[in-house]
Amino acid sequence: MSIHQKGKSLAARGQALAETFFQLKVLNGQALTAAQFKPFEQAITEAGVVNGPLKPSRIEIFQVNVGKLCNQTCAHCHVDAGPDRKAENMDKATFDQCLDILSRSDISTVDITGGAPEMNPHFRWFVQECRRLGKHVMNRCNLTIIVSNPKYHDLPQFFAENQVEIVSSLPHYSALRTDSQRGDGVFEDSVKALQMLNQVGYGHAETGLKLNLVYNPSGAFLPGNQASLEQEFKSQLRRKYGIEFNNLYVITNMPISRFLDYLLETGNYERYMEALIGAFNPAAVAGLMCRNTLSVSWDGWMYDCDFNQMLDLKVATPQQSIFDFDLAALEQRDIVLNQHCYGCTAGSGSSCGGQIS
Repeated sequence: MSIHQKGKSLAARGQALAETFFQLKVLNGQALTAAQFKPFEQAITEAGVVNGPLKPSRIEIFQVNVGKLCNQTCAHCHVDAGPDRKAENMDKATFDQCLDILSRSDISTVDITGGAPEMNPHFRWFVQECRRLGKHVMNRCNLTIIVSNPKYHDLPQFFAENQVEIVSSLPHYSALRTDSQRGDGVFEDSVKALQMLNQVGYGHAETGLKLNLVYNPSGAFLPGNQASLEQEFKSQLRRKYGIEFNNLYVITNMPISRFLDYLLETGNYERYMEALIGAFNPAAVAGLMCRNTLSVSWDGWMYDCDFNQMLDLKVATPQQSIFDFDLAALEQRDIVLNQHCYGCTAGSGSSCGGQIS
């Protein structure tokens, strides 16, 4: 099926929110809305979570965003990825530097994301080289890429041969709710892709090939309980389509990029921020992904997390590029915080691996 996209990226539309500086002005009550909320740093200090800057534990996950090129233009994409982002794709030299860093460190996991990471011409080679180094590889696959073009139809077999853990977004087990967020026809193609992954062993406990799904709400509200949603997704997908998967990760929508645009357009920005702040959970801070993850952009800059990357909030060290990588300095850095961090500490907390507590 051909997929009808939700629209162009913010960048292609020339939207002010395509500029990260402008997004930060909105988040800090300096543009489009006069709403100002308690600074996140103040909230964690008052809660007694930290006595000074938030610090990392140790870097265990090397998350690499290989580009913004994607076959979809999803309504809530925090990356603002799409078919029109062809220029922002990681080159071979940057991949080589990532591999050099991995070869000299005990970082155990490589988390590959995009865009649709599989559209980068160096993707398969990079996966194989990471596996050769003995690293556990995760790939954030949007599923539809597998069926979108014959050249990607063998991806399930490639993933299986390299023991890649697959993490895939599926907003809902119904076509209506999935397509409303990700584009017409996305649900049907996602089901086909999941069935193809199941056929090579993914999602079955005995194979060790992990297939995890990601759920995020379709509107301006917080997600429900992860355990309950997982059981509901498993029951519905198994009954209707014979699909098996390992875990469901529930992620809160961050008030940045296209979701921020949606909040402002629908008049929900202030209400959503109030909901995040009202649900602030100090216990979630200890498990934040910024504490054990380093995020790398397609052009080699380093960030505390994928969300900071999309706001261009680079790590607070003198060496901010992977070409000046200093592991000791990075593990002693102050984590850069802003108002979007409330999204990761609301309710049970939110990370790239789902709920925190």
